[in-house]
Amino acid sequence: MMKLRHVEVKKGIYWVGAIDWNVRNFHGYSTHRGTTYNSYLVVDKKIALIDTVKSHFFDEMISRISKVIDPSKIDYIICNHLEIDHSGSLPRLMNVAKNAKIITSLNGEKFLKAHFGANEEWDIKAVKSGDILQLGEKSLVFIHTPMVHWPDSMVSYLQDDKILFSNDAFGQHLASYERFEDEIPLDVVLEEAAKYYANIVMPYGNNVQKAIEALSGLNVEIIAPSHGVIWRSHIERIISEYKKWSSNITEDKAAIVYDSMWGSTEKIAYALFKAFDKRNIPVKVFDLKTNDISDIMTYILTAKYICVGSSTLNNNMLPAVAAFLQYMKGLSPKNRKALAFGSYGWGGQSVTQLEEVLKSCGFEVLESIRVQFVPSESTIEEITEKVYQSIGNKG
Repeated sequence: MMKLRHVEVKKGIYWVGAIDWNVRNFHGYSTHRGTTYNSYLVVDKKIALIDTVKSHFFDEMISRISKVIDPSKIDYIICNHLEIDHSGSLPRLMNVAKNAKIITSLNGEKFLKAHFGANEEWDIKAVKSGDILQLGEKSLVFIHTPMVHWPDSMVSYLQDDKILFSNDAFGQHLASYERFEDEIPLDVVLEEAAKYYANIVMPYGNNVQKAIEALSGLNVEIIAPSHGVIWRSHIERIISEYKKWSSNITEDKAAIVYDSMWGSTEKIAYALFKAFDKRNIPVKVFDLKTNDISDIMTYILTAKYICVGSSTLNNNMLPAVAAFLQYMKGLSPKNRKALAFGSYGWGGQSVTQLEEVLKSCGFEVLESIRVQFVPSESTIEEITEKVYQSIGNKG
């Protein structure tokens, strides 16, 4: 078997995960840069493996482990989270490390049995928040972080080495041969961290804040997440970003999202663009025919204004707009101002429907824009001026 490269994170601690170069969809959002499934090996008197990898990457993980130790010698398998990109290789690994004890959270134990069936041969121990596992000179502390982003979620902290194995927090979907965030451009890592937060973690902002508070007393020199690269040089920066994102702190910038049948709704979209530009408010225009909703949500993560437009089709908004709104509502951004707009031939129901969804999101909804058929140049100018006035003087 080819022994793939492992990476020493600190003395006796190794990244032994897998790189998924080709995945382009994860949890329903686009992963243009692929991802990694991070597994970490801690070698002491007792040997612990922190998380496994997606099932069809088992051979890659076991090859890396084999380069460090005999996998059958693993004493503990730490399951910080039971979603299958973390636990998918567990059954095959248990056939190799037959004497390993599985350590998981209280909810993790329930999920483990429900997901993989009641396997009486598996030795499972559920730990409480604050429990310590002594490996020899090294010790792991377990801290429950429920609903970041599953009920079973916990993190593991290696006390002596000051490493936080942070589960899905602080992760990125980013396939890379490099293993640390200071080995590749920081703007790329932060972009993918923002996208990860916006499309997976955003609904759980209150829980993220509780988790950050619970972890605030730890001396952390390295954050080793379950996906993407490991943080060692910009820890304060990523924690600061998480505090901002979880607090729904927005910037004076606008997202204009729309679909248009024959170009009339698109004309309105660019009339709105002119209004924001006139107010010196940064603005981006997203045509749903050519933009992925997960990329749009990454921008919306910090956008104060959300404008959504649709033509009317069969008494409804266009399907792409309906799908975007459903996706956005589930991610639950807060503290936004919204505006609905659209053109129509005779019914014009789409704008009312847009308003209803935007209100149900808890947004402050500004006066909507409706245009029958094709907006004239004078109508475009009127729309720009109306929106310019409604968003306030930004000088």
